[in-house]
Amino acid sequence: MSKIKQFVKNISPFNSRTDMPVMLYIIKVIIIFWVVKLGSELIGEGVVIGALFACGKNPLQGEMFSPGIMTLIMYYGYAILIGIMILYWKLFQKKTIAELGFTKKVGGYLVGGIIGTFLSVISVILIVFTGAITYNGVFSRIDYTFILLMLGGFICQGAMEEVLCRGIVLQLLKDRTSVPVAVGISTALFTIPHLTSMTGVSVGILIFAIINLILISLVFSFLTLHFRNIWAACGLHSIWNFILYNILGLNLSGNDEKMAAVFDMRSVGSNVLNGGIYGIEASVITAFVLTVALVIMYVIMKRKGGVKDGIQ
Repeated sequence: MSKIKQFVKNISPFNSRTDMPVMLYIIKVIIIFWVVKLGSELIGEGVVIGALFACGKNPLQGEMFSPGIMTLIMYYGYAILIGIMILYWKLFQKKTIAELGFTKKVGGYLVGGIIGTFLSVISVILIVFTGAITYNGVFSRIDYTFILLMLGGFICQGAMEEVLCRGIVLQLLKDRTSVPVAVGISTALFTIPHLTSMTGVSVGILIFAIINLILISLVFSFLTLHFRNIWAACGLHSIWNFILYNILGLNLSGNDEKMAAVFDMRSVGSNVLNGGIYGIEASVITAFVLTVALVIMYVIMKRKGGVKDGIQ
């Protein structure tokens, strides 16, 4: 019985114990990921539902705000999840915000945003050249206020995923395992939740969607380890999503509901060039762009002394 109690204590996500075999610790971190993810989502949903009731809406009877307002509520609701994750980090892992990846070097966010802009735009331009995406000009009526609000929402959404995968998971694992193992597990846990949005796509699109999730996750991890914080990963993640969805007006990770965008761009058919309904994140061309980006990043980082493995 004492061994069972010891085992339960070791893998419990509600303590900061690390004195256990590496494999057991890896299992513990995977449990932490799902407990924090599902727990924060459940609490976040509760807060949003409570807020709707406070505003005179009854979501249990289908009473909601307009689709645009509900979209903003959903994206800004990710800020609640971030708060819950940070609270978990401080209370149960007993670590600082800097150890999570939010160091004082906030300038990395701008670097990540620039990289995200370049990678997304160059991917779309190359796909346009193949004819798999058409450019139909600028929309005549552009809701700039909504677009700016969506930028804030994507900042919350991208940061939430990075706090969980490149923050909590990667930072806990890199001190007890090798960097490749830590990055690999972080990448797998980043990829798995996205699989639910891939229903109804062809096998080819499914394969490249998974490949691109792995590649972009590696990019996020490279940036996190090199800059020794998660600012750059947060910037790239959020700006990539914002550019595709609200600037170029393309599908984003299976979401084809258009709210507001600047440019009118549309996929032609459904194939591995444009990623079909999943968007360019399931495109073979995006896979090529991300692969080239990874090679360039590796060369640059190696010349500057290699990938660092810590958080300042």
